[in-house]
Parts: sequence; C-alpha cells; structure tokens
Amino acid sequence: MTRPLSDDLLAQGFADGDEACLTEAYRRWGALLFTMAFRKLGDSEEAKDVTQQVFVGAWRGRKGFDPDRGSLKTWLVGITYKKIADALERRSRNLRNHEAVAEFASLDNEVQSAATADAVVDHVVITDELDQLPAPQQTVLRMAFYDDLSQSQIAQRTGMPLGTVKSHTRRGMMRLKHRLEVDGEAH
Repeated sequence: MTRPLSDDLLAQGFADGDEACLTEAYRRWGALLFTMAFRKLGDSEEAKDVTQQVFVGAWRGRKGFDPDRGSLKTWLVGITYKKIADALERRSRNLRNHEAVAEFASLDNEVQSAATADAVVDHVVITDELDQLPAPQQTVLRMAFYDDLSQSQIAQRTGMPLGTVKSHTRRGMMRLKHRLEVDGEAH
C-alpha cells in the first residue's frame, strides 16, 4: 500500500509539473473549491466551471506557485476567490447588457432617439472590446469603470503594485482606443 503524499511533497510535485500531483490536488481539494464557488454563485454548473478554471489556471500558472511561500491549498483557494469574482463580474456585465437592451426595447417608438440607440450600441461595443483585452487590463479597467475605484484602490484590492495598475490602465485604454478607431467607433 502506498502512503499518501504529504502536503509539502504534493506542493513541490505540483510546482515541478508532476501530473499525478495535479490529480491528487483535485482529489483533495476539488470538493472544497466547488463548495466555495457554489455558495457564492448559487449555481452548480457555474460552480463546476469555476472549479475547472481554478485547476486549469493553477496548472498553467504553476511556475508562479512557490511552495516556500504558502501551501498549495491556500494558493488554490486564492485562485478560487479570483475566479468567483470573475464569474460574478461576467454575470453582472451580462445583466447590465440585458437591462440596457430591455430598456431600449421598452421605450415608446416616438421616444426612442438616435442618442439612446447610440448609447446602447456604445455600451455593447465597449463591453465587447473590453472582453478582447488581456485579463490584467480587463480587471483594472472594469474596476475603474464599473466599480468606480481609483488606481490606488485597485492596487490594494488586487495586490498589484500601483505602477503595474497604472501601466495596465494606460495600455488597456490605448488598446481600446486603437480597437475602436480601427472599427470606426471612436469619435
């Protein structure tokens, strides 16, 4: 009978790319991470997706995991919180898009103006373009636009250095501007 791996050996094996350690990590903590996601999201399918995203993301980003800085379980829990926040943001964004379209559709035909139609289209285009940005730029810009946070507040919430937040903001804004100009949407 084989003795189970200690958490330390499991963490080191995971960091070294041992797929058996990925399987063991999922066996040990998959249910915990699913439960966390389910409690926050209230949807088992979405919680399954988040759990899968956590393990896929952790495996792909395992070079960023340092077993000397903390346990694998704690690292996975941290990733889970981020993936849950991403899922809630997607849900919120989709709801805002649906509400904008519903609001536009419910307006009386006489009241609908070109400005209202343009505003709805602009909102959908901007949201779509934000989705095309790299994840760090998306996160920073969404926190700035939708949560109305300053760059300092974003740095505190994400744990990114302030300079990195500023760089992501600038690069994201430049990419958005370029994309909108290319698509003929920028005025």
